[in-house]
Amino acid sequence: MPLIILSGIPSSGKTLRAKELTTHFEERGKKVVLVSEASAIADAGFSKNSFYQNSQQEKQVRGALKSQVISLLNHNDLIILDASNYIKGFRYELYCGSKASKTTQCTIFTIINIEEAWKFNESRINNDQSKIETTLDKFAVDNSAYTRETFDALVLRFEEPNSQTRWDSPLFTLQPKDEFNYDDLFKVLYEKKPPPPNMSTQNQPLSSTNFLYELDKVTQDISKQILDNKKINPHADMRFPSYPNSYLDVSSVQAIQPMPLNKLRRQFLTFAKMQYSNLDTVKIGSLFIQYLNTNLQQSDDI
Repeated sequence: MPLIILSGIPSSGKTLRAKELTTHFEERGKKVVLVSEASAIADAGFSKNSFYQNSQQEKQVRGALKSQVISLLNHNDLIILDASNYIKGFRYELYCGSKASKTTQCTIFTIINIEEAWKFNESRINNDQSKIETTLDKFAVDNSAYTRETFDALVLRFEEPNSQTRWDSPLFTLQPKDEFNYDDLFKVLYEKKPPPPNMSTQNQPLSSTNFLYELDKVTQDISKQILDNKKINPHADMRFPSYPNSYLDVSSVQAIQPMPLNKLRRQFLTFAKMQYSNLDTVKIGSLFIQYLNTNLQQSDDI
């Protein structure tokens, strides 16, 4: 799927923009998957303000969001990531995922005056939207509010998207009153060629000297994707864009647990050392996913 990454400070209108995009592209006959940071935080059992003050919790949710987005990437439909995406390194990781999947991507930066954003956030605290007469009234999409401490910290941390960097490009900037140029957006996502994968994003053949290391790394990466994905999307098949035609069906996703998964991974490593030493990472990864599907459904331990 083509990918839209929303980025902006708190209360800048990202969620409303995500909903506007979803409505428009669905009306144009596209399937749209909305991936929400707010939902991921809630699903992980965290509260919004305490979450942003805990680096380990943030890292966990970012990993889950990245795993979900990358697992959904294909060439036809649209993913919208509704999140602050305030770290440029995280946006770069998503860009690498798009390149590896040979899909297009763009960034939408919701620009707003900081005090205007805080004023809208205060309306959530007061729970009285009618007293706030600003252009941000139309952004009243949820009543949860940031504390001033959390709000200021996120503004301070925010690393603005830059159109000169390849991972933030193409970059669309929107102020609260601006309307989308949907035609330009559609061309970028559906008519432009995606950037070609490079050495850092392509799956490389397994070399004989590094076979055991690379075999271990491939299976560990897949296992981490599965566990991260289950935290936020446990009721659907899981797909792996780096491994064509491979997926973990929903019954396997729901059944899987960390310790039994690691046990199956070790069993696969033993088997693969004897059978698959001449295969590349794509085939090894696909075989591991197939192995999990088969054994998760047969094992009484999971």
